[in-house]
Amino acid sequence: MKAAGFSLIEVLVATAVVAVGVASLAQVIVLSARAARIASTTSVTLLLAGQKMEELIGNAANPPDYDRIDYLGSDGAALGFEKIAPAGTPPSGTAYIRRWSVTALEDGAGESIAIQVWVTPWPDAPGQTRLVGVKRQRAG
Repeated sequence: MKAAGFSLIEVLVATAVVAVGVASLAQVIVLSARAARIASTTSVTLLLAGQKMEELIGNAANPPDYDRIDYLGSDGAALGFEKIAPAGTPPSGTAYIRRWSVTALEDGAGESIAIQVWVTPWPDAPGQTRLVGVKRQRAG
């Protein structure tokens, strides 16, 4: 009569199959966590860029041709501000760098401006957002 149970080889093969499956699953979890982190960062940069774009478009007296940098903390609060050329070292606690520019367009009448806003995570990481808009000044 044969004894019931598993042989050592069967146990080793089953263990190897489970180990390969767990290792593959671990890689998927790591990739998913990275993708979620990038998506979260992109959402924040999009929100910060959108807020600045709305502010600049809503400003009735946009002076043409300027370029600025804003340093933001992880909560989106401004930590510092400066003209773009040259940009200095970000202050302590900087989580995002927001740059924006307003440029007069050559449309013949000088009535249109291009507005660009970039937000980049600091230090440089995936998730940068860039928004571009055109505003036409109304003749009064």
